[in-house]
Amino acid sequence: MIKQKEYAARRAKVLKTLNGAAGLVFAGDADGHLESAWRPNSQFEYLTGITNESGAVVLFDPAHKVASRREILFLRSRDPEKEQWDGLRKSIGSKLREETGFATTMRTPSLPMVLSAIAQRSKKFATLMPIASVGQEVSRDLAMWKEVASLTTGCEIVDCTQVIPRHRSVKSSAEIKIIQEAVNMTAAGFAAAFTFVSAGVNEYKVQATLEHGYAMAGGRGSAFPPIVGGGLNSTVLHYKENDQDLVGGDLVCIDSGAFYAGYGADISRTVPVSGKFSKRQKEIYEIVLAAEEAAIRCVKPGITLAELDAVARRIITKAGYGDYFIHSIGHHLGLETHDSCGVDAPLKSGAVITIEPGIYLPEESLGVRIEDDIVVTAKGYKNLSKHIPKTVTQIEKAMRA
Repeated sequence: MIKQKEYAARRAKVLKTLNGAAGLVFAGDADGHLESAWRPNSQFEYLTGITNESGAVVLFDPAHKVASRREILFLRSRDPEKEQWDGLRKSIGSKLREETGFATTMRTPSLPMVLSAIAQRSKKFATLMPIASVGQEVSRDLAMWKEVASLTTGCEIVDCTQVIPRHRSVKSSAEIKIIQEAVNMTAAGFAAAFTFVSAGVNEYKVQATLEHGYAMAGGRGSAFPPIVGGGLNSTVLHYKENDQDLVGGDLVCIDSGAFYAGYGADISRTVPVSGKFSKRQKEIYEIVLAAEEAAIRCVKPGITLAELDAVARRIITKAGYGDYFIHSIGHHLGLETHDSCGVDAPLKSGAVITIEPGIYLPEESLGVRIEDDIVVTAKGYKNLSKHIPKTVTQIEKAMRA
């Protein structure tokens, strides 16, 4: 698990990077629905490790003369009647400060007063939350800083939206250890699914087998809704229904990962429903496997995901299937399955990425995707999921087990 000392060090890095500007990071609000569990904004979780305080806010105030006031955690006011329904919360005091790692903790009704004081003192604000796309509402921190600036003359708002993603792009040893645990739990689910897949079995039952395997290995569900697509469904990248019976002679693409301690795995394997690849299926599978392994071998500090994509795409294109590799090679992996770390920057040692080429032939109801989770190391890479069967021989053997 990640210790408070590491969260404090992350905040200290952000504080230093702000160059005197005040910044806000919001946890986000729970919607009150029972259908799904609430999870904080990943920026907030990265900086605090707090996952049970909706409505919370972290304020960075690097220009404050008092060190203990340079980062403040704001929490919603207590509501005893609401807590009877949603869970008990601690009063502000030494125990809460020790638990959260913040020397100064306040309630959110005090936030406007504190922001007004900052505006009068420093007049420099930084946006830390992700930039909104065209047509979306502006980020919450930008909206709040604009409101503050409209009430005080001479204020400046600077763009620091890439500060936290840059830090998140390099995982600590503790983060990598957790992701490895999630991958190991995923391996247990895949092992169970390999022996369960057969003609007539519904895709959803394969999903249930995966998730049962994760739970029995210590996982806390899936990092994202599992994809289990047989036949034509194997050619649909983000297939969601998982409600068709598997057909003998088809392939089934399984894209899933266990969730553990805030982090998740993301693994894809494509297996034959009948337990043995046909000649045609093996032909396509071997092309994708060659492309994936070639891209993995090129992983090292300084390379970009675009360059890794080109390595895999060259092989698939040379084989005549370039038009059927319809997505990019992969993405960063961490607190989010598609971790908000920026895709264009050269990779650094400590980055965790996925490598996942594919070929999709709807006219043949044949789709193949192979995906592994890779850590960039000082001298190259480490494949966290190399123990999950991947070659034709390994998969057929695993399905016979």
